[in-house]
Amino acid sequence: MHNIEPFYNWRHIYVSEEDKRSPFYGRIYSEFEFSQTIYNYYIHPQWDDFGSRTLYLKILDVDYELNFVIIEMIGEWNDAIENDIMELKREVIDFFSKQKISKFILLTENILNFHSSDRDYYQEWYEEVSEENGWIVALNMPEATQYDFKKKKLNYYIELMDIPEWRTYNPYHLFKKIDDILIKRLD
Repeated sequence: MHNIEPFYNWRHIYVSEEDKRSPFYGRIYSEFEFSQTIYNYYIHPQWDDFGSRTLYLKILDVDYELNFVIIEMIGEWNDAIENDIMELKREVIDFFSKQKISKFILLTENILNFHSSDRDYYQEWYEEVSEENGWIVALNMPEATQYDFKKKKLNYYIELMDIPEWRTYNPYHLFKKIDDILIKRLD
């Protein structure tokens, strides 16, 4: 797992630790000191800790004019024991929501497992973005993880979508593609 880095080809566009409006502003990272783990496996030091012991993330882009954020995630999404959705909602999502971000793209291809609990935080998040004509999309979640997600009917709150070639887009074009897909579904 220590070889899986957050996507870095957009760093010329956005760097979360340099964005004064980011919850990770001012963070300093080591390229050589591996200190964070998911269970007993070290992860790359560029991933951001937001309070979960099993789930980490990286803010890849934020557009404050178009009101979207792209967040890459890695690990085990564990609501049953760790209450990861609460940590994510309170420490990251609410931070961006206060800045009028209402469209959330979660890159979830590195989410290895999902363990559910209740749906309250998902419902709260969904209702908040719906008020602003926003949405939440989990992109490229592995099939086994999707199965557990759908079993709890969380896909009602977070749209599951596959765009395997997302890395070939710049952030704006990825956002536009997802937004267009969602608009067509509503029509």
